[in-house]
Amino acid sequence: MKLAICNETFQDWPFEKAFAFARGCGYTGIEFAPFTIDKNAYNIAADKRLQIRQMAEWAGLEVVGLHWLLAFTEGYYLTSPDPAVRRRTADYLSELARLCRDLGGRIMVLGSPKQRNLLPGVSHEQGAEYAADVIRAALPVFRDCNVTLAVEPLGPQEGDFLLTANAGAALVEMIGSPNCRLHLDVKAMSSEGTSIPEIIRAHSKHLAHFHANDANRRGPGMGEIDFVPILQALRDVRYEGWISVEVFDYEPGVEALARESAEYLQRCLAQVGKPAQ
Repeated sequence: MKLAICNETFQDWPFEKAFAFARGCGYTGIEFAPFTIDKNAYNIAADKRLQIRQMAEWAGLEVVGLHWLLAFTEGYYLTSPDPAVRRRTADYLSELARLCRDLGGRIMVLGSPKQRNLLPGVSHEQGAEYAADVIRAALPVFRDCNVTLAVEPLGPQEGDFLLTANAGAALVEMIGSPNCRLHLDVKAMSSEGTSIPEIIRAHSKHLAHFHANDANRRGPGMGEIDFVPILQALRDVRYEGWISVEVFDYEPGVEALARESAEYLQRCLAQVGKPAQ
């Protein structure tokens, strides 16, 4: 398991400064919110993509991929009943897959609740069908780019679509492609009635990516959630992907959020035993 951090944590810091600080904290990966580069991925030129990838590499960081895929966009919607909107959304996800590839990433986390919450008159079942239609249309580009779309369940405080890991896994199974798997987020899982380690074990076969944060929206170790059993569950299921720190409450400050989260996760990892047999 490798530690990464989401780049919007650094708010208005220049990329070069943010990358150097992240590496100094012990992270080896960086995960991008596309809007921190440009709110329209079509506007991000090839030379800009290469420049950012090289800056990350020079800092000793691997680009994990992208999240907040549809944030700050207009005209795209995952669960729209309008086929033209779904087609545009699939095309945009395809462009994001090219961006992810060009930056050196392999994972795209599909959260973006404001662009997926159920519209009036749309049931959850219909929303899942519409979302599957969008994702299936983009799958050929995901395959060509060697990118995996990781469907992210979000808690009820975020919206009304895919509120549980079970719902996320059901959508993944509906699509039935190795390029569409499951993402799990600690804050989101904390809203479920099942314990987080149990959720991890139940959905390990679909798990592609993992976000670390606390239910209080700050970094791991900044709230009441104990990450030792969570990391033990990840090790038990032989998860070998990234653990990316993603925060939503920036009040502690950039330096504290980045440094303290990494230090806490490293202490927890030191307490985790070998995988269960």
